[in-house]
Amino acid sequence: MDLANLNAFIAIAETGSFSGAGERLHLTQPAISKRIAGLEQQLNVRLFDRLGREVGLTEAGRALLPRAYQILNVLDDTRRALTNLTGEVTGRLTLATSHHIGLHRLPPLLREYTRRYPQVALDIQFLDSEVAYEEILHGRAELAVITLAPEPHTLVKATPVWDDPLDFVVAPEHSLISNGAVTLADIAGHPAVFPGGNTFTHHIVQRLFEAQGLTPNIAMSTNYLETIKMMVSIGLAWSVLPRTMLDEQVARIPLPGIQLSRQLGYILHTERTLSNAARAFMALLDAQIDLPGTLG
Repeated sequence: MDLANLNAFIAIAETGSFSGAGERLHLTQPAISKRIAGLEQQLNVRLFDRLGREVGLTEAGRALLPRAYQILNVLDDTRRALTNLTGEVTGRLTLATSHHIGLHRLPPLLREYTRRYPQVALDIQFLDSEVAYEEILHGRAELAVITLAPEPHTLVKATPVWDDPLDFVVAPEHSLISNGAVTLADIAGHPAVFPGGNTFTHHIVQRLFEAQGLTPNIAMSTNYLETIKMMVSIGLAWSVLPRTMLDEQVARIPLPGIQLSRQLGYILHTERTLSNAARAFMALLDAQIDLPGTLG
């Protein structure tokens, strides 16, 4: 089975179009169509239904997709295992990370890593933590540094690196600041801007309210913490932000007895052979665990 054809098949399945697959693989649309025609001829099945501009997997295509991932992952795994025998830290490291961690936690580590291992080609993908999680599960990224899921998948190994305290915040002139002692019920009565409903952080905050029988008044949502901070700072709503982001633009709401935090760390697939490049980056991350201000 031709691996180039399999890559084209996966690209179409993920992007939903032949043109999108062509852009991802840097090929023309006719070249993508030729690869799929070759794969369909080899397997003697139709893999996609083409209805106008819409492209969908056939039953055979849906059956092939997980096996295509498996075939490519086994091949990549074999390459890494053989390359690791040299002991050299070289090759390509596909690293997925969230925008927040990439901006606020990783720069010094990346600087040190590139200094120590200049022969490694870093492919850094900035994604929502939840999307990065899927990249690891599907084998498209070797390592991800993200907000850790409260309940990790059985095929994912998660290692906490940083404890990330979360604070309730409002604009400095917000009425919640001037009202004296504030409870979670008081906060729930005001409009909020939340991280998107699909995010791990959203679930952490939502569970806090549910535990007290409360429902937050979510007026807006976005996955970008910098955008949330801006919306809070101009007085549109309250929210929850990592303590590392707090400055004079927002005011922290003290809530006696409530301590909220999330874990930041790295994840990998338990059934994947890691490259020497990935192991070297993990060593830098592991060294952060015992530093002041991190876990423990």
